[in-house]
This record gives sequence, structure tokens and C-alpha cells, in this order.
Amino acid sequence: MQNIFPMQRGHRRAARPGRTILLGFLFVILFGACLLHLPIAARDHSVTAFVDCLFTATSATCVTGLVVVDTWQHWTVFGQIVVLGLIQIGGLGVMSVTALVSFFMGRTITMRERLEMSASLSLDDISGIVRLMREVMLFTAAIELAGTALLSIRFIPQFGIAEGLWKAFFHAVSAFCNAGFDLMGQREAFANLSDYAQDPLVNLVIIALIVMGGLGFLVWHDLRANRKWNRLSVHTRLVLIMTALLLIGGTLAIFVLEYSNPQTLGNMPVGNRVLASLFQATTCRTAGFNTIDQGALRSGTAVICILLMFVGGSSGSTAGGIKTTSVAVLILAAWSVLRSRRDITVFHRRIEERLVLQAVALVMAALGLILMGNFILYTADNVSVERALYETVSAFSTTGLSENLTPTLGVVSKCWLILEMYLGRIGILTLGAAVFTRRIFEPKIRYPESKVIVG
Repeated sequence: MQNIFPMQRGHRRAARPGRTILLGFLFVILFGACLLHLPIAARDHSVTAFVDCLFTATSATCVTGLVVVDTWQHWTVFGQIVVLGLIQIGGLGVMSVTALVSFFMGRTITMRERLEMSASLSLDDISGIVRLMREVMLFTAAIELAGTALLSIRFIPQFGIAEGLWKAFFHAVSAFCNAGFDLMGQREAFANLSDYAQDPLVNLVIIALIVMGGLGFLVWHDLRANRKWNRLSVHTRLVLIMTALLLIGGTLAIFVLEYSNPQTLGNMPVGNRVLASLFQATTCRTAGFNTIDQGALRSGTAVICILLMFVGGSSGSTAGGIKTTSVAVLILAAWSVLRSRRDITVFHRRIEERLVLQAVALVMAALGLILMGNFILYTADNVSVERALYETVSAFSTTGLSENLTPTLGVVSKCWLILEMYLGRIGILTLGAAVFTRRIFEPKIRYPESKVIVG
């Protein structure tokens, strides 16, 4: 959940970090779109329509994975490098990449940059932020290189050393950043990882990368520093519990609902059906890869996938969605109300009411954007409500799964999905703080309470 309040009450520059994040992502997207618009970026050396370049750049920077053209078939190696660069910047965050440049240049990190880096990781203070940022960089490099090495075992024998290494590196970065872009379009456009639906190595490596990227850098830092459960922060424990519940519950639901579907799991051995179900449940956590045809999913399974996409990953991670901690806070608040408890408590700690209000605001704003997207896709391209919902939730949660709909959409629908991906990545609360507020509003007058009947 994005922090929207300043680190110090009344700090006059408190809204600047949020504004910098907003503008930073926008600049990276526009710059990436201009690069993809160059003839050198397309395989046929033609100029790709700018709306398609903008869509691709937004999807890559916002680590979504929705595509209007097949990444391998349409883009040259130059175009693929641009896409991968945007994915890495989007996954780490613009402020993190800025800090990395400063590290290499040996330049001192200013107070403003420390504030911006803290905001990008959803932190409330700046103590130790430079050291933490170094850990983030090293952790990211180590995990992505390990993923590359493991995927190379499969891809080098298939595609040769040069192309196999490139595909392994591209997919390792794309998976860790929860982006979902692929380079597997040789056989068929938009094939994604369908050829590896029953390959344990590729499936398990991609799953591991997605989960590690989706947990969040702060969680990994906490796990490294405090290895006992009762010493972990409340945030880390909630993230781990919610992640486990969503993965296990999602896998079981998909396995049961798709077990006899001949277009998805029905023709696989039982063990591979479990593997494919786990992969689908994991990738719905805002990763965007797929090993089974999303358009062939049964309606009940599509609803499960929509819910998983809507929740997404964790705060301070490469994932999108409303975040696991937001859902956890709302569940805890509801449980407290049902038990007629004044305080919201978990692990012998009290949760601020302000966090509940943030979670409610986030969910309401997200639902509003998604419903508006449904209306636009329905009216502009005559898309059914179910398919439009799948696409709009996927865009807002920066998941990237599609029922083969994105390439067929018109300009209006594409532009709306671009907006949803952008807002989903930077965070609605960050946008609100950057545009509307500078500090916590402390009213001079507090009005008397009034009773309103609810329920």
C-alpha cells in the first residue's frame, strides 16, 4: 500500500517525492515510446504506429505485459533491448535507477533524493535508505543472474548459445519484475510460454522469480535481518501469510475448475495439471506469463483469476494490484467490527485507522477505474462485459494476462488501458498525494459527530 502522508507532519516539500515518481515514470514511458517509434526498432524497418509504441512502452515500464504486437516477431534486437530496459527501470522504480546512476558516478545522495527513494519503496523514513537501496540493487542482480543461469539450461540447447542466453536473461528479468513479456513468438504470435506448460524447470524457475519479485524488497530485507518469525515486522508477516493463502487457494481453485477442461488442463497428466494450476495462480499475481490459453478458461476460473489479479502482489515490490497488505488490513478491520472491537489488532500490535481509510480509498478508486474501463471497452469495441473485465483488471493490476483481446482493440480502448497501466503502477494514492495534498490536513475546527445507520 502506497504511503501518501509525509514523513514529518507539516513538511512543506512532502508531496515532491510523489510528484517526482509520477513525472519520472511519464518521462521514461515517452522516451521509450520515441525509441520504439524509430524504424530500427521494427523488424520490417517500418515506423510503428505511435499509439502501439506508447502502449508497449507503458506496458513495459509499468511491468504489465499486455502487448499489441508480438515482442519477438515485431521488434528487432534493438527494440527488444529497449523493452527490457523499460522493464528493468519500471521494476526497480525510477528513483532506484536514479540512485544507481549516482552510486556509479560516486556522487553524494541529496536529502531530496533520499526522500524520493523512500517514497518509491513506500517507506516512512529515510534512515538507512542508501544502504537499503544498495541491497536492492545487489539482490536484484543476483536473482536475475541466477534465473538466467537456470533458464539457460533449457534455452541454450534449443536456440543456441547467443539466442538461448538472450532469451534466458530476458525472461529472468521479465519474471522477476513481474512484467510477463516473452520472446517465444517463433512458432506462433503471442504464444508466450505455452510450449513449456509441462516443463518443470521453466515453470518452477519462472514461479520462483515471480514470487520473489512480488514479495517486495522490504520483506526480503526483513527476512535476511530477522530470521525468526516473532522478530519479523507485522508487514512482513502479513505479506507472507496473504501470499501463501492466495497461492494455495488459487492453485486449488484453478485445479478443480479446469481439471476436465480439454482446452487447458484436461489432456495433461495429473502432476502436470497441478504444476500448470500453480503457474496460473502465480502469474495472476501480476506477472502476465501464461502456459495455458486464457481465452479457453471457464467462467468460474476467469473470476478466480480476476480476483487474484485485483489483489496483486505486495507494497514496495515489482508487482501491482491493490496489494496483499491492503486486503489484509480490510479483513482485519471487518473482523474487528464483527467482534465489536474498537481497535484493529494483529500479532499484538494495533493498526492505525488511517491505514484502513487508505485501503478503502484505494479499493474504491480501483473499482471506479475498472468499471469505467469496462464501459469504454464495451462501447468503443463492443467487447463483452466478462472479457472487458478481465482486460481492465489485468491492465490496472499491471498483470498483463489477456484473453487474446488486446491486439484487436481500437485507439480509444488502447489509450484507456495505457492510463490504467500507468495509474496502476505509480499508485492511485501516490497520484492523489502528488496532485491534491502537501501535508496531513489538521482542521482547526472539529465538528460534532453524527450517527448514520449502516448495514
